[in-house]
Amino acid sequence: MKKIICTLWMAVCALCVMAQESKTVNLQLETRIDYQREYLDGDAVKSNSGFKGKYLNVILNGTINDHWSYSYRQRLNKAHADQSFFDATDWIHLTYRLNDNWSFNGGKQVVGIGGYEYDRAPIDLYFCSEYWNNIPCYQLGVSATYTTNNGNDSFLAQVCESPFNFNNEDLYAYNLMWYGSHGWFNSIWSVNAQEFASGKFIYYIALGNEFRFGNAKLQLDFMNRATDDHAFFLKDFSVMGELSCMIANKWNVFGRMSYDVNKTNSVGDMCVLPGTDITRVGAGVEYYPLPNGNRNIRFHLYGCHSFGKNGNPNGTMQDEQTYVDLGVKFKVDVLSLTNKIFK
Repeated sequence: MKKIICTLWMAVCALCVMAQESKTVNLQLETRIDYQREYLDGDAVKSNSGFKGKYLNVILNGTINDHWSYSYRQRLNKAHADQSFFDATDWIHLTYRLNDNWSFNGGKQVVGIGGYEYDRAPIDLYFCSEYWNNIPCYQLGVSATYTTNNGNDSFLAQVCESPFNFNNEDLYAYNLMWYGSHGWFNSIWSVNAQEFASGKFIYYIALGNEFRFGNAKLQLDFMNRATDDHAFFLKDFSVMGELSCMIANKWNVFGRMSYDVNKTNSVGDMCVLPGTDITRVGAGVEYYPLPNGNRNIRFHLYGCHSFGKNGNPNGTMQDEQTYVDLGVKFKVDVLSLTNKIFK
């Protein structure tokens, strides 16, 4: 068995070296390990305290030629069903770039929902909204993207499996997004129609806004959700925000908040259940020890507190819940490391 494992490892390393030489592949391994404490009404929750392996990801992407490229991310610490390794695959898709304006994508991909909290990689977030914690955001589908000539705006149209297709009922989601990049103001906006039952939809308006002021930035998201069974605005919504500032290219200080509300009796929202009115606030600091802006190692420390009512008794956020967390994330460029070993 050891010989087989060594042989496979040597074969993988050889392929990695060849890929590195061809300049067509980027292969990375990243992980995050935390020490956390959870308290509920001031009492320690021992089952959710201590050292925790949060993420372990393999990321592979590259170009085949001037038109074709691919991207793949596998979450090794996420459980999957025996019949579907895709359960632990965040994304794996093929992209055809027709020209500077048009590109087309197919495979498992991120569901096109707006907002900066939603858009960021999970490994780079610490405490999030109830909505974020419950949305299955990676699904099989196809999309087309149009980018303007100046590159400042991109518009995406996507058809994919519904995030709420839990029982293989042939349900779909239809998403339109706008990515804007305009100096001090950037945006990730979307409108979405997602089936939660056959012929029944929940509709989103998701407005992600980023404002930059020197080394500081404010990300502010608003998401409104509605079905045909209740009034559209301000009955079922979430607000998420983060203010951060980079200091000396080494320290990032941030404060975050989220507010999730569902004042309806509709069964359509499976992420923020009826009866929810809950807030989370917190702050933290990140430290990057490597020189020259290298972000491959990051230490973090944060604390957060949630209060209010969660309509889901098994939800992620609970009334009078507090977290304190200290951890490290590090990323390894596998091809570069393998190339150095074999030199």
